[in-house]
Amino acid sequence: MSFMKRLFVLLFAMVSVFLVAKTLVIKGSNTVFPIAQLWIEEFKKVHPDVQVTLEGAGSSTGIAALFNGTADIANSSRWLKPEEIERMNKEGKYFIPFLVGFDGIAIVVNKKLGIDDISIETLKKIYTGEIQYWSQVNPNLPRKRIVVYSRNTASGTYETFENKVLGGARMAPYVRMVESTQIEIENVARNPYAIAYVGVGYVTDDVKVLKVNGIYPTKENILKGKYPLARPLFMFVDATNGFPEMGSLVFEYIMFAFSKKGQELLEKAGYVAAYGW
Repeated sequence: MSFMKRLFVLLFAMVSVFLVAKTLVIKGSNTVFPIAQLWIEEFKKVHPDVQVTLEGAGSSTGIAALFNGTADIANSSRWLKPEEIERMNKEGKYFIPFLVGFDGIAIVVNKKLGIDDISIETLKKIYTGEIQYWSQVNPNLPRKRIVVYSRNTASGTYETFENKVLGGARMAPYVRMVESTQIEIENVARNPYAIAYVGVGYVTDDVKVLKVNGIYPTKENILKGKYPLARPLFMFVDATNGFPEMGSLVFEYIMFAFSKKGQELLEKAGYVAAYGW
């Protein structure tokens, strides 16, 4: 076989592999990200030939990716916004939600700070700037300025916190908006006067979790709806052209998330399973 023929066969084989390559693109929630990491690791044991791309830049980025066709699945720690539903109607699209688990937004402070409980009202005052010093929260705390951290506006965690705590009020301009929950945890661990809100699955021993209105974000309190900052976690898929076909990668991945193993991994990541087995 001549060199040119061998080259042609090689190129044809490469193109053929590319054309039949199985890919799954998942984008969205930073909160759901660690769950998806565990799911993908296990999923690839059954589907070793599948190439999975996972990004966790925020729920809004996942929903946006569904609109522009650059994601198969959008992870989200919030429901669709009114403007997203309006856009779906306008563009003739239809996104299906899949409830995969539950989370509680944990309020975290430095372990050295002498506080164990905080109210929704006080949280609102801290994040809107009405309260700026820890001594205003409790006279036994030092008169030190509160260093306030928040997720950025692309985050579903931000959206939930805004709805459940701020009630439409604006955050103070000095609130430090960060791109990831991990950055919040690291900064609170370093700064004795910092406060932040994070998905409960991200909590580490480096920070202190506060009770909110006297209630800890335990599994039981989240599942029963007692914890005031509990929320559902979703995966959205574009079903404009029909429900994901049985046997498709999207269908198989969703079914795995619902499975006993998938729900066990969700709890391993620190969240609360939606389905008991």
